[in-house]
Amino acid sequence: MTFSAGDAAILDQVSKGVSEAKAALAASLGAAARAEAPYRHWDLSNIFGEEVVSELASLPFPAPELGGLSGARELHNNTRRYFDQTNIAAFPVCRTIAETFQDPETVGMIERATGANLEGCYLRIEYAQDVDGFWLAPHTDLGVKKLTMLYYLGDEGQADLGTDIYADGETWAKRSTFRADCALVFVPSNNTWHGFSPRPINGVRKSVIINYVTDEWRAREQLAYPNQPVSA
Repeated sequence: MTFSAGDAAILDQVSKGVSEAKAALAASLGAAARAEAPYRHWDLSNIFGEEVVSELASLPFPAPELGGLSGARELHNNTRRYFDQTNIAAFPVCRTIAETFQDPETVGMIERATGANLEGCYLRIEYAQDVDGFWLAPHTDLGVKKLTMLYYLGDEGQADLGTDIYADGETWAKRSTFRADCALVFVPSNNTWHGFSPRPINGVRKSVIINYVTDEWRAREQLAYPNQPVSA
């Protein structure tokens, strides 16, 4: 395989981007606010910077139409977008984010910060675009997901579109602020209830959902690196 000067420039750009993203993520994790109620979670800010936010928000993926159905993302599996092998190859920012979270140093820092055991897990990154009419029933992510990071690309006037956090399957506790370059992080367990209660969405609610999942994950095409489990 031969590489052009353009290919080399992209590889250099991605390599630099990964180094910068790892350093920024480490700083954000170190400064993260940890809350214990209603379950342990972390609120991160200033994670990757304005340039990465802009590149992510500008990805040319069409927002899906709901067709009057909502309540679970699985209802629209055919229109969901991932940082899969195709999009990692097509978009440098997808590759940068994927390589950052696949990197052993990143895996190790996340394990130390959260207590999650990610050894042998696989990276799954979804690019979510929610439109008016979207809602998400409370759920825990318990099962094959071993860590959840909900990274926000909030636009002006969208601060109230953050994730709803519940004390149980029915009791609302609080709401995270939907601000660009911020994230909600938690280690899924039987009490990590979260969702999105019905409310108006102005524009498109864009976010990046980062999960480390076990080998039991069946939809291998969704994974960033289907044949490469992570290791610290």
